[in-house]
Amino acid sequence: MSDPNKISHDEIEELLRQAQAAAGIVPPPAPPSRAAAAPASRAGSPASPGVATSRSAAAPASAAPASDDVGYLLAQAQQALASVDRPVDPALSGISPYALPELTGTPASDERATLELLRDVDLDLRIELGRTKMYLEEVLKLRRGSVVPLDKLAADPVDIFVNGRLVARGEVLVMNDNFCVRVAELVSGDDVK
Repeated sequence: MSDPNKISHDEIEELLRQAQAAAGIVPPPAPPSRAAAAPASRAGSPASPGVATSRSAAAPASAAPASDDVGYLLAQAQQALASVDRPVDPALSGISPYALPELTGTPASDERATLELLRDVDLDLRIELGRTKMYLEEVLKLRRGSVVPLDKLAADPVDIFVNGRLVARGEVLVMNDNFCVRVAELVSGDDVK
């Protein structure tokens, strides 16, 4: 019981030949059917009586189709190269050349970028004088005036973090009875340690 939706191999080959003929490509020579090839191979076998063919005489016959295939492939390649510059055949419907869209960006704004644009942006700025490790017991014993030893000396630069990222290092100064930090070095992403 065969499925009516299936297409046989011969029907596929015929459709391919029709498509190649419509595109102007020379179709390949039809391969000999298996029924026709079988008697020819039996005739050359040594078991066949009355046939005096040798293996050397049969070899050129098998080499000839291989050279025909190479010639056919070369002809197809030359036709394909020649068809690149040829305009599309109007008989073929639904085929059009691909048009690349224009890839330009939006034009630059005439407004000048000023600090006014950043006026309402919230940033988390943190100055780190140093770090230490303490047990919870030691933290609970801290009182006003307690001294906490840090891993940096007083003259070492402090780290400036913006939104949790190290962006600069600077030195602590006292100005008008207030502490301030003077930025001494900007830190790029590669310099972070």
